[in-house]
Amino acid sequence: MKQTPRTAIVTGAGSGVGRAAALALLADGWQVVLAGRRADALRQTADHSGAGARALAVPSDVTDPGAVQGLFDAAVRRFGRVDLLFNNAGIFAPPLPLEDLTPEQWRGVVDVNLNGMFWCLQAAFRVMKAQSPQGGRIINNGSISAHAPRPHSIAYTATKHAVTGLTKAAALDGRAHDIAVGQIDIGNAATDMTARMATGVLQANGQLMEEALMDVAQVGQSVLYMANLPLSANVLFHTVMATKMPFVGRG
Repeated sequence: MKQTPRTAIVTGAGSGVGRAAALALLADGWQVVLAGRRADALRQTADHSGAGARALAVPSDVTDPGAVQGLFDAAVRRFGRVDLLFNNAGIFAPPLPLEDLTPEQWRGVVDVNLNGMFWCLQAAFRVMKAQSPQGGRIINNGSISAHAPRPHSIAYTATKHAVTGLTKAAALDGRAHDIAVGQIDIGNAATDMTARMATGVLQANGQLMEEALMDVAQVGQSVLYMANLPLSANVLFHTVMATKMPFVGRG
């Protein structure tokens, strides 16, 4: 008997980690709703996948709860259910001393990385609890910064530490409804956001140092591994990183 295709929503799917995860899921036969602010980037991801109607681009702003609800409504309307949310959208603030960070810069990072992640988590719970069969999986993008900061990264680090709290609380609250919630912590995947690491990034000792990068496609495969587990099993925390990046022993 042919298995009914499963449906995923990937936020931040227009580039980087989100695009890599979306492409991995589509290559594996998933139906994927591609979410992000830039419609052209989402279309490029869909076109690159060659998945045709299994890829649905829905331009969305995760900081707007109404837009998030519209995203999930579009997914259910097109595919009938949501089996996976890769809660990935995130931004950095400029690498400034914390006393120089503006209120707007602080709030911007919090609004995307924490509030936006919560709005998506909340919408996923509503859909996954109501659908039949009940349940699904949520993978939050935590980052290595959920464990250890870089210099001049207080907004990003604070929000990524908060993601760990979201993950633990949602994993607990999801148990009764067959909703498995886990977190992927990614270190030094080669994307536009991390390009500066190959030319030198500030270390805790004040030096600039080049850092090793890994192929972002490996992150997509990690997300796919977590996504394909049965709901009776959950990876609560998964760290994937460039082998030679300075994380263990950082500082």
